[in-house]
Amino acid sequence: MSKTYKISIIKGDGIGPEIIDEAIKVLDKVAEICDFKLVYKEYLMGGIAIDTVGVPLPQETIDGVLDSDACLFGSIGGPKWDNLPRELRAETGLLKFREAMGVYANLRPAVIYDELINASTLKADVIKGVDIMVVRELIGGIYFGQPRGNDGERAYNTMVYTKSEIIRIGKKAFEIAKTRDNRLCSVDKANVLEVSQLWRDTINELSTDYPEVELTHMYVDNAAMQLVRNPKQFDVIVTGNIFGDILSDTASMVVGSIGLLPSASTGDKTAIYEPIHGSAPDITGLGIANPIATIESVAMMLKYSLNQEEAALKIQAAIKKALVEGYRTKDIASFDAKEVLTTEQMGEMIKNNLV
Repeated sequence: MSKTYKISIIKGDGIGPEIIDEAIKVLDKVAEICDFKLVYKEYLMGGIAIDTVGVPLPQETIDGVLDSDACLFGSIGGPKWDNLPRELRAETGLLKFREAMGVYANLRPAVIYDELINASTLKADVIKGVDIMVVRELIGGIYFGQPRGNDGERAYNTMVYTKSEIIRIGKKAFEIAKTRDNRLCSVDKANVLEVSQLWRDTINELSTDYPEVELTHMYVDNAAMQLVRNPKQFDVIVTGNIFGDILSDTASMVVGSIGLLPSASTGDKTAIYEPIHGSAPDITGLGIANPIATIESVAMMLKYSLNQEEAALKIQAAIKKALVEGYRTKDIASFDAKEVLTTEQMGEMIKNNLV
């Protein structure tokens, strides 16, 4: 008897609905091939939620996602809602959503496709073979720390990490490193920040439980430079919220296009899978958004939440085939394109490549 999984869907704003629709198309086909079933339920978040129910994160969304096996998420926000009070902004809803889901670990792979090696602004010999996993702590640090405030003359935010928060993200990173090349680089700013000193001390203590993993440390400013200078030196990077936010975007451009990279936000409850790019309001409705990052996010969902690794590998192979054969969306059209496809056509191509 085939398994059935409940998948919560948040399409969001901008190009979110376009890319999610293509990802679902691919997901349905691979489920049919690998003999499992999917039940979807859609929920509101972001600008569309503000317009529909007056708040960026309805309680119904929290409850519904918690009741599902995994959440597939598009993108939220846009200029239309940027001038609302902070508590009503789409991004505030996203932070509250992550906190409610308890997704403390954000996994962001940065892998170079050989077919798109020229999409990077770095030299081919620098990036060929790059395969990095950034493990970013997601619900602590300066984005969530208290106190915080802004009286118009003086503003302040507080970076806070507890030892238990560092231990749980550290364990996740060490475990991931064990499945890869057994190398982990912890990034901090321990030379000037007390919170980073605690981070470094705790990661060092934790490393005694993982003797097979080679642990190194790097200051965040040097890590940013090294990602551009010699990205192949990294396997798994673990770091805090704000540093991870910056470094994972740096890694995405090292491999050529932010439109290609997925992410998983995981914890002890329902995990969230989403592309790392934003809502791209400037190209909404034009049919030129790249759905590959969202389809890659589906592959991560199959692997990490649904334990359907064969299905995940099939999706990655289908994406690879499309790229090898020269099919591109507009954002990567200048790199050895045989044919430039619309968002929908690329989704269809990847779906048809599934075997």
